[in-house]
Amino acid sequence: MLQLTAERQGILCAMVLVAANAAAAADPEKQAPLMDALFTDHAVLQRDRPIAIWGHANPGEEVIITLSGATKKVRADAEGRWSVDMPEQPASGPHTLTARTATRMQNAHDVLVGDVYLCSGQSNMEFSVRGSMNSRAEIAASADDGIRQVKVPRASSLVPRTGFDAPLEWKVASPDTTADFSATCYFFARELKKSVDTPVGLIVSAWGGSKIEPWMSADALRAVGGYETALKVGEEYRSDESGAAAHWGEYWQSWWRSQAATQKREPWTQTRGDAPQWRATPAELTPWESWGVPELASFNGMVWYRAHLKLSAAQAKQASTLSIGVVDEVDLVFVNGRAVGSGPCCGERSYKLPAGTLKAGDNLVVVNVLDTYAAGGMYGPADKRQLQLADGTKIPLGAWQYQVAPKELVPPRAPWEPTAGTGMLYNAMIAPLGRYGLRGAVWYQGESNVSVPEGHRYQAQLQGLFADWRKQFAAPLPFLVVQLANYGAIPKAPVESGWALTRDAQRRAVVADRNAGLAVTIDIGNRDDVHPTNKQEVGRRLARAARNVIYGEKIPVSGSQSALAQLAPGGVVVYFGDVEAPLTVLDSRDPSAFELCGENEGTCRFVRAQLREDGRVFLEDKSGSESMTRVRFCWGDSPLCNLYDAAGLPVGPFEIGISFVATMKGEN
Repeated sequence: MLQLTAERQGILCAMVLVAANAAAAADPEKQAPLMDALFTDHAVLQRDRPIAIWGHANPGEEVIITLSGATKKVRADAEGRWSVDMPEQPASGPHTLTARTATRMQNAHDVLVGDVYLCSGQSNMEFSVRGSMNSRAEIAASADDGIRQVKVPRASSLVPRTGFDAPLEWKVASPDTTADFSATCYFFARELKKSVDTPVGLIVSAWGGSKIEPWMSADALRAVGGYETALKVGEEYRSDESGAAAHWGEYWQSWWRSQAATQKREPWTQTRGDAPQWRATPAELTPWESWGVPELASFNGMVWYRAHLKLSAAQAKQASTLSIGVVDEVDLVFVNGRAVGSGPCCGERSYKLPAGTLKAGDNLVVVNVLDTYAAGGMYGPADKRQLQLADGTKIPLGAWQYQVAPKELVPPRAPWEPTAGTGMLYNAMIAPLGRYGLRGAVWYQGESNVSVPEGHRYQAQLQGLFADWRKQFAAPLPFLVVQLANYGAIPKAPVESGWALTRDAQRRAVVADRNAGLAVTIDIGNRDDVHPTNKQEVGRRLARAARNVIYGEKIPVSGSQSALAQLAPGGVVVYFGDVEAPLTVLDSRDPSAFELCGENEGTCRFVRAQLREDGRVFLEDKSGSESMTRVRFCWGDSPLCNLYDAAGLPVGPFEIGISFVATMKGEN
């Protein structure tokens, strides 16, 4: 009886499937989509240039595309891909975009033609309107048919993709949808529309915690230089994860040995006399901030863990899988000195061990954990940390020890990490955008690249990203860059700051590019939260930059910029360009946060600054400026800056060299 019921169920399922296929054939709009996932209801297409449309059909099949009275025919290639450029359109709509073949059809309804912006970066770009200042009122008043957003789902890939894994959905700004829009890009679009009468489409492709490297293609990283090993190992990882992990471990170990702060110690091995360097962890592993160890109470950096395994000869010969539980954020695991795996934030880790990794007797398991934000460590139930043998035997890992790595070390990251590897986000979240028409790109990233070593590289990386994305998209692509806001402790004395270096690298990259603008945010951050909630002002400043860079308005882009620092009697004179006069000092008589510096680190000192009526700033130096070679302004993680222009925009952070061509005698 049960068998008969199962047979009947199978017949019934087959009948349902046949009926569903017949219904789909009867309604061609319910069949597999002909157009790429970007071309759906409510989409915004770029105005005033040919409009690229593409998709998939049967190999050799003719596809007919219609938009706003224009029709073009194209034939799919041997792999079923097709692409066509439709005639340019002015800002207009709504339209219906149609793709059809002899047997099926797809319509995208309510399509507008306007200006499209790609919004990318890390968590401050993902940050939603829901979390912004005065969000309830902003959402309630957000209905605007002319602002639309599509969000690219998080994804990573070792190779460039030609499409997205999941459908995309364009959403029209309204009280029902805007809460989940990118706050930065929504407020940018809203502000821009006050000056530019056109619909605005926002493509949000962002991932919190991401570095800049995964947003760049392999070719771009090669052009910047310094990523040769990472790219080579990343290619190997596609076919041999264990081999790639071992080779990456060798590279990582070489990096560790090259750092003076490591004092030539090798924590992945056990050496005679190293016991004092290791301390016992709590019996129950939790995030290290909760251990009651003052050194770890607010520690962001690397901590080493180690434990031992006793194995028989028969056990050591078996295939095995090592599990270490949850790791926040990044792990690099060594067994008997060999790297066996590295994973991304922030879940459970398991690694298959290659033959020959284990041995009879004592085996050393060492885990390096890197945490860059909030809680960190290896934690979770103890039974998640174990070695499982091919015969089913599970051998627990316990009696863990730890040691803290020097805080200033910034390790290289495995090339397959989604948010820190080489090209991983470009491949899955930028490359599939193809030649979609864009008016510009808004970039809000840098928080994950703020160490001092990385700050020195960031200008070249950002310029490399500019060039990289411009190769992909059909028209010259303007970039609008959000400079990092103030975050962290107020400096009480001049400091070397990765945050400041990254801000200055952003400034320099924009200054060196004729098709880029900078939104300075040094005055609107939250010193206790890396995510400023005043995204309305971020959007206003981005829109101002766009009006200058993209739409040609004769207005200063982002506040006055340092133009020249020149030696003068008794000090140094700083001149400013791109000024919306007059400059003013807020809440004080004199500007704050100016420094004079020598050639080397540690030589900077605060100096008294005076704002003159002609807009120059005079820096007093009674000790003799000949020993000073640089001027820094608004330096540090979270400096106090009080110099503004007439538009209410702050003079942004900078470091410039001093010209030793003295000004006229008596001019100061």
